[in-house]
Amino acid sequence: MNVIIVDDEPLAQEVIETYVSQIPELTLVGKASNAVEANTLLQEQSVDLMFLDVQMPMLNGIDFLKSLDNPPLVILSTAFSEFAVDAFALNAVDYLMKPVALDRFMKAVNKAVAAKAGSAIIDSHSEEVERDYIFVKAEKKLIKVEFSEVVFIEGLKDYVIIRNDETRVITLQTMKSLEAKLPSSIFRRVHRSYIVNLLKVEAVEGNSLEVTVKGQKKLIAIGKNYRESLLAHINSMKL
Repeated sequence: MNVIIVDDEPLAQEVIETYVSQIPELTLVGKASNAVEANTLLQEQSVDLMFLDVQMPMLNGIDFLKSLDNPPLVILSTAFSEFAVDAFALNAVDYLMKPVALDRFMKAVNKAVAAKAGSAIIDSHSEEVERDYIFVKAEKKLIKVEFSEVVFIEGLKDYVIIRNDETRVITLQTMKSLEAKLPSSIFRRVHRSYIVNLLKVEAVEGNSLEVTVKGQKKLIAIGKNYRESLLAHINSMKL
């Protein structure tokens, strides 16, 4: 993987460069001390992974990443933890706290390598038609479920209830197994017992999401373990 280091601190650059040199899968193709220099590198080099500092002069790392139309994989680094939500919202591979330890650095790189491999698999199937439905077994037959019609999915022990605008389908499987079959761009786990279609969410009210089923308003609880990532995702979609 071709990598670049973007950091205005020479010592921080040196630490990351030393770590990169110890990992055979990584090849350093450039270093930059600000967003302008980094943008030039991205134009001139084929870059798979960017180690990006958050706090830099002129344009910080978060805003620079937002400005890129087609960014490479990114591992953010900073001395301040409050940027973690921004990192998640921008789909950063990982978020490293300074000073960066080698073991933590290697863990982040392993994530990037895995993400790169996953992207290659997706690209190899890019000509396949993306489905907008699945079939589930219910009532002794296979029933077609259109993604666009699903409002939310509720887990009940070994069963899940798929709630549409007008009907519901009860199928024998776990939430985890069904979640794996759904497109993550549309469906999101918001509670251990609920998956929602984000296109059907009308409002966020406190610790709940508001949807409409059969003309009636329903509030779906947001689980404590899902709240931060869900709100970060929602905030990234705001105008």
